[in-house]
Amino acid sequence: MDVYQEALSYLESQHVAEAGGDILEDVFQEEAVSCFLSPFNSESIDFPDTLTSCTREEMLEKKLAVLRGILESEEVYLRELDALLTPMKALRASAGTSQPVLSSQQVQTVFYQVPELRDVHQSFFSGLKARLSAHSQAEEMSSAQEMVMCSDYKLEVGDLFLKMVNSLGLYGGFIENYEKAVEVVRKCTQSNPRFRTLAESMYINGADKVRTTYTLEALLYKPLDRVTKTTLVLRDLLKTTPVEHKDHAALQEALRLSQSFLSGVNESSQSKREVKLTHGMRRQLMRDGFVVDESEGVRSLRHLFLYTDLLLCTRFKHAGRGKQDQYRFSWYLPLAGLRLRWVTDHERPPDTTVRLQTLRTKMFLLRQQLHQNVKGTRGLTWTARSRKKLEQMELLLLTHSPVYRLDLHSPSGKSHTLFFSSLYILEEWRDTIHKLTAENIETIPPDLLTLTSACVKLRMTQQPHLHCSEAEDETSLCGTVSVAIHSASGLQEPACVYVCVEVNGYGFYDQQAQTHSSVRSLNPHWDQELSFQVDGAQKMMVLCVSQSDGQDDTVLGKTTVQLESKSLSSRWRRQTLQLGQVEVTLSLKYCPHQLEAPRSPVQQPPVFCVPIEKVAQQEGVLVPHLVRCCVEEVERRGMDEVGIYRISGTTTDISSLKAAFNSNLREAVTRLRCAEVNAVSGVLKLYFRELPEPLIPTDLFQSLAKTLDIQDLNSRLVSMLSLLQSCPDVNRNTFLYLVHHLQRVAQRHDVNKMTLLNLATVFGPSLLRPPVAGLEQNGATVDISQEVVIQVQVVFSYLQSNNLPEAQTSAPYSSDTEDETTHM
Repeated sequence: MDVYQEALSYLESQHVAEAGGDILEDVFQEEAVSCFLSPFNSESIDFPDTLTSCTREEMLEKKLAVLRGILESEEVYLRELDALLTPMKALRASAGTSQPVLSSQQVQTVFYQVPELRDVHQSFFSGLKARLSAHSQAEEMSSAQEMVMCSDYKLEVGDLFLKMVNSLGLYGGFIENYEKAVEVVRKCTQSNPRFRTLAESMYINGADKVRTTYTLEALLYKPLDRVTKTTLVLRDLLKTTPVEHKDHAALQEALRLSQSFLSGVNESSQSKREVKLTHGMRRQLMRDGFVVDESEGVRSLRHLFLYTDLLLCTRFKHAGRGKQDQYRFSWYLPLAGLRLRWVTDHERPPDTTVRLQTLRTKMFLLRQQLHQNVKGTRGLTWTARSRKKLEQMELLLLTHSPVYRLDLHSPSGKSHTLFFSSLYILEEWRDTIHKLTAENIETIPPDLLTLTSACVKLRMTQQPHLHCSEAEDETSLCGTVSVAIHSASGLQEPACVYVCVEVNGYGFYDQQAQTHSSVRSLNPHWDQELSFQVDGAQKMMVLCVSQSDGQDDTVLGKTTVQLESKSLSSRWRRQTLQLGQVEVTLSLKYCPHQLEAPRSPVQQPPVFCVPIEKVAQQEGVLVPHLVRCCVEEVERRGMDEVGIYRISGTTTDISSLKAAFNSNLREAVTRLRCAEVNAVSGVLKLYFRELPEPLIPTDLFQSLAKTLDIQDLNSRLVSMLSLLQSCPDVNRNTFLYLVHHLQRVAQRHDVNKMTLLNLATVFGPSLLRPPVAGLEQNGATVDISQEVVIQVQVVFSYLQSNNLPEAQTSAPYSSDTEDETTHM
């Protein structure tokens, strides 16, 4: 992967001293490799303007390395041209038959100037290869170092480059004809099956005898890509050639001619910069920014440009002082018919997760060292090196940490995958693209050379957004921000909804969190608390997302909230946010404190076989999420299920749900939505059965048993309600929540066959247990069957009550001020 080298190139362009040390050791080692492969490679080494610090011998060694890289690249380019020309003879021959694949004119258009370009580069390759071979033989014969240096100095190639550059006029004709050639290829690919088979399965045999498949259109772009790199190659070669060398003048002239040619091409294409599209519109830049492009499992940071009718992905290279930045073409997709699909890709390989965690920890520690060195006691050089290291690591984090994936699918069959670190930003891109595709603007084949060159002037985003490059802001938050998501309203139709919250700032800690998906409803409730460790946070993004079985998630609305320390406190502040047509009610609090180095993600504590008070405290609620989610799911699709709660689900399904609730609430709720309803009811019963202490405290068993002797039902219920009020808040509210639910289930007993007594029989032994099984308080033996009768009758009595108080599902979030609605 070339991400690391791209980061170095960008930072070197900022004139930051080179970093030392091993702070990146063992973190994405495969990225930290040299990209000194070939000057024609898009990631070629960037030599300084003058190599004043190099000796003449070192310059000549670098020149020889550059020339060998050029030779290898030239050989690859010739194989590409050969592959492009392979079908030409057959197509020309068929043009004269009664069933031509292409007409003679079409063949001429598609392959215009390609044979001539091939001849020019074959001549250049042969000449360069011969001189390098002769030079190698001279080196083998020379034993003394002075003789080797003399041999290097005698190696002259300037005339070869000058001859090749003088033939660049052929590229001018090719570029002028390029759009016509591509248009013929596309039209014939769609209309002619025989040509489609040919155009989509062209092969290039590599040096390692590995076959690579290309399309005809992709091969046609190779010369266009090649000519734009000629100037870069000559510049690198000139930098490694001593001024007194005979090649210097020739290479300088070749560079002048090459730059003049490219400048002429750009000027001749000026009229094409504003292409007229359908509906009287012109091609304009609508949005741009840095995203992560993934190809064959390899991630790269790219600058993405959204025009009125197409998406253009480019490789960005920051230029040095006094020079212009450069953009190199990666790919483009027409917007017409473009399909988009986004998903959250949380599954990472374990080694990647470990590396990201190591990277975050090293970033945090290095930033602390920089803060401690405010007075510059370690010197300016150390500070510059450390800042460069920090920027390098943030670029790596920016590339490898994003989890929101946007898949792009073109009608032509081309697909690309982009990754975003923020769902909010992804939705902004998706929404803008969707609006443009809805206008059904026909894409005019672009002049890619001109379009890519124009990116420097048109861009709105200058460089990747790095927090470590920003000045310290005293108003930004540092500590813990807690967000309690209560409910949502304003949905147009019932839906399963979740809320996603994001915070900005340094990426040392997780910056996104989501609630579990609600039950299908017009007014979903969560009362779920999300917590963030923040450093440098200034704003919070809130999104409301709808989930549908078998369909993509849909963002219903989004908004941004400014985080200001003066308006936040350690007490909960309740507010209502307007997210389009949806209103989300939440509470915020902020506790400033010194942060510790980021640790590995803490595993969610288990909920089964854990005291219910502890579970509720961890979740910040009065009724555990497991109980609420299971009840909601049963009420959604199990009220008419015959034998609900009496008939249990399979052991495998229940065990699977139990394991999910013990590790990841969001994942558990997702599984709950598609599990058998009897498995849902089964996991709820299992939860109460496995509580270390029963929901109704053991010390109330005897008192409740005595109330059963009260003959008057009303008097008995008054006494039982009084005992219930003495229960801890969590136990009491969870019991009331469950009883109200079971009463609603019994209202459908004519369908589900579950009366109040049936439900009391199922839940009684789980909710109420004697102090010591088989013994009364005075030590006398109690019949087990009598215990069961007491358990069932107590629960049955509560179920018969019509004036039970309503359950409070969440703890009150006290507020400093009255509720406020924020419209954004």
